[in-house]
Formats: sequence, structure tokens, C-alpha cells
Amino acid sequence: MRGRGRGLSRPAAGTAPRRSSLKPLHWSKVTRAIQGSLWEELQRHGEPQIAPEFDVSELETLFSAVVPKPADSGGKSGGRRKSVGSKTDKVHLIDLRRANNTEIMLTKVKMPLSDMMAAVLAMDDTVLDVDQVENLIKFCPTKEEMELLKGYTGDKENLGKCEQYFLELMKVPRVESKLRVFSFKIQFGSQISEFKKSLNTVNSACDEVRNSIKLKEIMKKILYLGNTLNQGTARVPGSAIGFKLDSLLKLADTRASNSKMTLMHYLCKVLAAKTPALLDFHLEFVSLEAATKIQLKSLAEEMQAIIKGLEKVKQELVASENDGPVSEVFRKTLKEFISVAEMEVESVKNLYSVVGRNADALALYFGEDPARCPFEQVTATLLNFVRLFRKAHEENVKQAELEKKKADKEAEMEKAKGINLTKKGAK
Repeated sequence: MRGRGRGLSRPAAGTAPRRSSLKPLHWSKVTRAIQGSLWEELQRHGEPQIAPEFDVSELETLFSAVVPKPADSGGKSGGRRKSVGSKTDKVHLIDLRRANNTEIMLTKVKMPLSDMMAAVLAMDDTVLDVDQVENLIKFCPTKEEMELLKGYTGDKENLGKCEQYFLELMKVPRVESKLRVFSFKIQFGSQISEFKKSLNTVNSACDEVRNSIKLKEIMKKILYLGNTLNQGTARVPGSAIGFKLDSLLKLADTRASNSKMTLMHYLCKVLAAKTPALLDFHLEFVSLEAATKIQLKSLAEEMQAIIKGLEKVKQELVASENDGPVSEVFRKTLKEFISVAEMEVESVKNLYSVVGRNADALALYFGEDPARCPFEQVTATLLNFVRLFRKAHEENVKQAELEKKKADKEAEMEKAKGINLTKKGAK
């Protein structure tokens, strides 16, 4: 933690009162003296916290927080330097790097501090966007910085921009909590919208797959094909009543004896000849590819984040009841937001529970245990199968075209050969 720093130079009893503010020493204080440590020994011996050998006047001369004005060299040019000097005659209590970063952030807000705080308390997202609010959160004063500013007794107008910004924030109780509530409110609409979109994608994908008549027919034909291949083998005695979902991908790995085609090619060839209407079954899976990019674990985390976020909003509303007039507009706006947000959250909670049931039902539809073959695995396998199926069908079509061209060329050659023989016979 940072200490006040200024405490180092407090005059001991009987010394002259302090005449100017000193630059703070930004150190990390030891809050508890561990037994056997130097600090514990000093405490035990009752050593004074401030040593008399430090001359306060000398410290004020050397380490004054007030930037000295440049000497007036006379003339017009000297007058200008004095003017510049008066503008920078500010008291800086906050760590220089922290103060600089804070001031850079404030240049992006581009409004008076009072207007900015009014927008925060009204949670007006037409004045402040989410990035600006997140920056304000990042640059909220720490407990130590607040203590430092509370201890300042000089003219507040002489303070730097960062210090004045911190003082403005300190006028509002639990300002960081209120800023987080504001950020949640700004993002709530798009967060709920995106979450619903993901939930609806999962539900649609499950419905599309389970309601596909064409996929069901293809699965049956694959079962018959597998049983025909395995009939009478020691490997798989008797006929199978079904197969594991990942068996779909093995169709592309099983090659014919001549290695020119796979079982997937053969399946597509038979379907094209006997039941061509089944070949475009993938068109029924509008949501499948999008669903493969969704993790149910991520949906669970998002659901929890929304619920916890709304809970924190409600907690801040309760806490702000004791704030007085400063939070009056904030409370009114927050109550209105909560009444709408609660209905939205209840709606997505119901939709989320439906998603869980549908995801399990999809695995069960293929005879899989949802715990062993979760939704993500089911959708990834199905999408892979669709791609392998379509690739095999396209390769079959290309092969058929090549064979047709070859046959046509051979027919032309035979025809030409026949004409030549006829001509020779006529001679």
C-alpha cells in the first residue's frame, strides 16, 4: 500500500507549523511488524516515528510540492515566462506517472468534470460510452489516494487535474461501484441479445438434426451397408442394431480393394443412383456450422455472469438508499433499469434451461451418453460428416464426367476408324 508520505514531515511538538505542502514519498507501508524484524524492534524500544534531526524548513525548500515560479528577467519576454509559470503553479500529490495517465484519459472525455459526473449519476449512455466508463473505472482513486487528498488543507484550485478529478469522484459514495453498474447497464442490451442468439443457434441446430427425415434415411442406409459388409464375419457376429456416431467418419477411411474409392464414395454413388433426393440433406442444417463454434461451458459462464451482474446492481441500489440527494437521479434510473432487466434475465434463464435439455436430447437421439459424447462432439462429428459426404459426392460427379468424356472420345475414335475402313473397302 502507498502511505501518505506527507506524514514524514509533520512537525513534532514545539516546532514551527508547516508552511507549505511537501512532495509525498510513495512508499509501501509495513502494516504489521513481524516478530524479530527491525520494525518490531523499533516499536518495542518506543523509537519515535519522526526524528528531530530532519529540518522541516530545509525539507520544504528542497521537496516542496509547489513548483517554484521562474525568476522574472524583466522585459516583455520575462513577462511571458511568468505567465507560463503561473499556469503550471500546481500542487501534485498523486504519483507522477499515475497522474499523467489519468490526465491523458481525461482528454478523451472532453467535458467538464461536473458534467461528466452528472452523466455518470444519470447513467446517460448518450454522453458517455462503455469505453469511457471503463476508463473512469480504471482511474478511480485508491483508498490511499483518497486519504492523501483528504489530508490536503490547501486551496483545492491549486491542485493538478488528476487530483481535482479524484476529488470530484470522491463526492459520490462508492463511485467505483456505481461506475461498474453504469458499465453493466450500457452493455446489458447487447450482452442479452448476443447470448439469446447463441442459445437460439444451439436450439435450432438440435431441432434441425433431430427433425431431418433425410438424415434419418441416410443413417439407415449406412446401417444396412455396414451390416452387409460385416455379415458373417468373426469381427462383428450378427447384425448391428445401430452404430456410434463417430463411425460416420470411418466411411471415408475404408477404402475399396483398388484404393480408388472409399465407402463414402460408394454410399454417395448408390444414393445418387437410387435416392438422389437424399443427397442435399445438408441444406436442412442451417444452424449446424454456427453451433459447432459454441461451447456449452461458455454459455453457462455467460449465464452466471449475467445473473451475478444483476445481483450486484441490486446490491448497489440498496446501498445507495443511504447516499442522500447526490444519488437521487442514480436511484431512480437504476430502479427503472432493474425492472426491465429482471424480466429479460428470467426470459434467458428459461431459454438456457431449454438449451441444456435439447443438447442432451441430441446425443441421446444418436444413442450416445451426453456425459461421454457432449453436444460439442456431436455437432463437430456431424459437420465433419457433412463435409466428407459432400466432398465424396463432388468427386464422384467429376469422375463420372471424366469417364463420360473418355467414353465419348473412344466412341468418336471407333466411329472414325469405321468410316476409314468403309472408304478403303469402296476402293
